[in-house]
Amino acid sequence: MRSSSSGSAPATTEALRAALGRLRAREIGVHAFAAEARSQGTLLSTLPERFGHALEQILQRLESGSLFAEESCSFSQGDLHRLLDQWLDRADAVLTEAGQAR
Repeated sequence: MRSSSSGSAPATTEALRAALGRLRAREIGVHAFAAEARSQGTLLSTLPERFGHALEQILQRLESGSLFAEESCSFSQGDLHRLLDQWLDRADAVLTEAGQAR
């Protein structure tokens, strides 16, 4: 696990959870959500590298799926939102285990 730089705020999933809530409420679009997710440098640098890879795969599917109607896309937006929930839950577990604030 990579550690965050000293003196910086602890890594949390709060901003990403809030962004996912805004995505679900259709307050932001998929690309705005993806940009916000990718900008979570402190969180991503604190988690094991595999978390960044997994998040990027989910974001790519989410962005690709947004280009098509739900019925014509192999990636269900609802399923991808649930995958993001699972990713966030696992990230919280890793942060808690490492002693980071949630």
